Amino acid sequence: MKKILFCLILLTAPFDAPAQVRTFNQAELDALLAPVALYPDALLSQILVAATYPDQVAEAARGGQSSRWHPAVTALTAFPEVLARMAENPQWLRDLGEAYLGYEPYVMETVQQLRRRAEAAGNLQSDSQRQVVRQGETIVVQPVYPQVIYAPYYNPLVVFGTWWWTSYRPVVWHPWYARPVQVRWQVVVPPHRPPQRPVHVVYRPPHQPVHRPVSLPAPRPQAAPVIVRPHVVVRPQSPVRTHVTVRPQVQHHSVKEIAVRGRFRMN
Repeated sequence: MKKILFCLILLTAPFDAPAQVRTFNQAELDALLAPVALYPDALLSQILVAATYPDQVAEAARGGQSSRWHPAVTALTAFPEVLARMAENPQWLRDLGEAYLGYEPYVMETVQQLRRRAEAAGNLQSDSQRQVVRQGETIVVQPVYPQVIYAPYYNPLVVFGTWWWTSYRPVVWHPWYARPVQVRWQVVVPPHRPPQRPVHVVYRPPHQPVHRPVSLPAPRPQAAPVIVRPHVVVRPQSPVRTHVTVRPQVQHHSVKEIAVRGRFRMN
């Protein structure tokens, strides 16, 4: 009897249904990525990764600090305006994180589609804060100076032209003044991997210069030094001529001496 009751309990007990992965259509992806698609690639990568940790983003937006945060969340603390706008829309933030974790290739392709629309509308061009470079069909947005990043405000209902979805519209954030932020992190986006909890953006510490030995060419043999001496012409020294005036010596004799000398000459 106990075994029969145990089997009945097992049969009537509810089973936990497997968690269903949410799907996103193109209209939802456009609306989710429109507020951030035009940011520089380095900042956009940090936003997408931080969106997979919405609780940490909310805590950081409140001014908290923690060493257990993901590096992407810590990096966004340098952009308090962006961080605050992300936390103001918790549902949008969670949806963005789920879309990035589950459909990364579609997310990145949607970013490119939105950038092409903004470029066609004349609202995505190089300026003093960013460089817009085309690499085939890919549009790369990078800062003018690698370590100085701006996060300018833009209205997604304006920069892309007339919005093309009626049922899905992007969130519009409150404006702010874009200020230069000097960053010390580097983001590298590796190729796509299957969706998993470890994020697809690698955080690296500040770059430390590595002094590598430089091979220099062997010195060329040099000839013996040539000593150039100035040519000195030595002329014989001419005798120094001294003009001496010789005056005859005049002897003064008395009259008596003259008479005596005359007398002897006469004899």
